[in-house]
Amino acid sequence: MNIATTRGVAKTSLSLPNILTYARIAAIPVVVGCIYVQAIMDGPLWLRWVALAVFLAAAVTDFLDGYYARIWDQQSAFGRMLDPIADKLLVGAALMMLVGQGRLSAWGLYPAIVIMLREILVSGLREYLAAIRIGLPVTPLAKWKTGFQMGALGTLLAGDSTARLVHLPFIPVTAIGEVMLWVAAGLTLWTGWDYLTAGVRHASGPRTGVLTKRQLP
Repeated sequence: MNIATTRGVAKTSLSLPNILTYARIAAIPVVVGCIYVQAIMDGPLWLRWVALAVFLAAAVTDFLDGYYARIWDQQSAFGRMLDPIADKLLVGAALMMLVGQGRLSAWGLYPAIVIMLREILVSGLREYLAAIRIGLPVTPLAKWKTGFQMGALGTLLAGDSTARLVHLPFIPVTAIGEVMLWVAAGLTLWTGWDYLTAGVRHASGPRTGVLTKRQLP
C-alpha cells in the first residue's frame, strides 16, 4: 500500500460519521457497566439514568452518522461495514442485560429471541456474500427497524421507575416497551425475510456484485 492510499484510508476511517459509529461502540461497556453496578451490585439509582442517557445518545448517533455521511459525501465501504455492526452490538448488549436482570416478562422474551436470531441470520448472509464479492446494503426499512428497536430498548431500560420519578406510577412503561419490542420484532422478521430471499436469489443467480434497493425494498 503506497503513501497516498494509506492517507486515503486514514482520512476515511477517521471521518466524523465513522467517529460517531466508534462512539456508539464505545458506549456499550459504559451502558453495561452502569447497569451492572446499579442492578447487580446494588449501586445508586442514578447509574441507571446514566446508562439510559448514554444508550439514547448512542442511538442518536445511528441517525447522525448516516446523515453527515450523505450531506458531506463521506460515505465509504468501511462505514457501510461498521455501521450495522455497531447497531447489532448495542442492541445485543442491551437485550442481554434486560434478560439477565429479568426485566422482560415471559412474553417479552420471544421478540428478543426473534431479534437476536435475525441479527445472526443477516450477519451470516453478509459473511457469505462478502466471500463472493457481493454487497448487502442496509435498506431504509432496516433503518426504521433499528430505530424502533432503540426506542423499545430505551423504554425498557428506563422501566417503571421512570413513571414513579415523575409521579405518574400508573403509566406502564415496561409494558409499553414490550409492545414496542413486539413491533420491532415484526419489522425484524419482515426485513430479515427480505434479506434472506434476496440473498438466496442472488447467490443462486448471476453475480452482479451488489443487491440493489429494488431487490431489497
